[in-house]
Amino acid sequence: MIPYGRQNIVDDDISAVLEVLRSDWLTQGPTVPKFEKIVADATKVQHAVAMNSATSVLHAACLALNLGPGDWLWTVPNTFVASANCGRLCGASVDFVDIDRRNYCMDPDALERKLKTAEKENRIPKILVPVHYAGQSANMQEISSLADRYGIKIIEDASHAVGAAYLDVPVGSCQYSDIAVFSFHPVKIITTAEGGIATTNDASLAAKMRRIRTNGITRAPEEMLNPDCEPWVYEQLEIGLNYRMTDVQAALGVSQMSRLDAFISRRRELAQQYDEMLSDLPLIRPWQSPQGQSAYHLYPILIDTERAAQDRSAVFKELRNSGIGVNVHYIPVHTQPYYQSFGFGFGDFPVSEWFYSREISLPMFYALTDEQQQLVVDRVRSAIEKCDVPNIDCWSDRRFRGLEEAVLVQRFRIVGPARFEASIISIDSIEFSTKIAMMANTPNRRIGRITRKKNPIFDAPIIRD
Repeated sequence: MIPYGRQNIVDDDISAVLEVLRSDWLTQGPTVPKFEKIVADATKVQHAVAMNSATSVLHAACLALNLGPGDWLWTVPNTFVASANCGRLCGASVDFVDIDRRNYCMDPDALERKLKTAEKENRIPKILVPVHYAGQSANMQEISSLADRYGIKIIEDASHAVGAAYLDVPVGSCQYSDIAVFSFHPVKIITTAEGGIATTNDASLAAKMRRIRTNGITRAPEEMLNPDCEPWVYEQLEIGLNYRMTDVQAALGVSQMSRLDAFISRRRELAQQYDEMLSDLPLIRPWQSPQGQSAYHLYPILIDTERAAQDRSAVFKELRNSGIGVNVHYIPVHTQPYYQSFGFGFGDFPVSEWFYSREISLPMFYALTDEQQQLVVDRVRSAIEKCDVPNIDCWSDRRFRGLEEAVLVQRFRIVGPARFEASIISIDSIEFSTKIAMMANTPNRRIGRITRKKNPIFDAPIIRD
């Protein structure tokens, strides 16, 4: 099985870890600060604070910015749940901003519209968490401008984006944010086995995050309320947790960072090759913004249902069955049962749902060979051609001419394993849902439901059972 992502460990990495294992310091020693400085230098930022996971870093960053009950945190649906959970862990309420259809990151236009509404309702968020999906930066210049206008703090979830650049500056420089967060999980670009790091240019935020990762405790005389005390004394200044990274993990990180440029270069080479080899297939390939350079943590493709009526699930299963360990990133967070309990549901963020319904993440990692990549492409081609999914013929007509509003009737005839016909009626300028009558050849086929909203992102209605 060719996985969608994997770590790359060499002898130098193993030697670095063994050196720490043989030393006096397995944790709270000199290697964590060394790793922090290397990351800070690479991202051109003043401070870096390492922890045991990016999830821990997101939580600590929210605590450092004093997020709490009565506050709001906004992020995107197209992310791992940790980007939202960090707000809930602080007792704050969470909401979402839909993504841009090109870069799959937070849409500044959607953000601006939502902020105008939130201002009227007196629920402006305290923190925004834009996510740099797949390794490409969100449009931070516009997002930051809006945040400044409304007095909002920004945490960049850059878990996918170590080594990426935005406007010729490394992602993580915090030029447009208060804090940025990187992940070092094994499938990420570099790894510390598990781990994460916060970068910031604010010395007070860095100091607070260091305390939070160590149970809220400090031994630094300049931070203590009673600095003139015995040498064994420490003070707890706030609530905190044990979010420390070990020196063993940091040693692996130090070694991995020495190859960051090579990792990024190979990922960009693989992405360019995918772009070329997949260009004739009915797929939507990743778009690269001219504002930045992606780190290509992921290579997401979308099944282009306008050019080929393919079923993502069938293509996914066929690829898995043929030895290609594809994955899907991500199930929109607002559709998870926990967040549905707060009133969120399908249809709330249509671009994220559009993206999710089509996305497959292809293998993308440093050690992926050209031969393996060619095999992946061959299997993708075969899967798309092989899948027995419905063929959809669409046409429209104007009916009901006696009505004041023109009514567009779109009829779909779907021929395949689930054979049915449906007529979908939508009235201009009106949002509504209507039941679809379906004559299926399976006895347990449920009555479907279609939602059509007056929104330019809908090229066709979304049908779901």
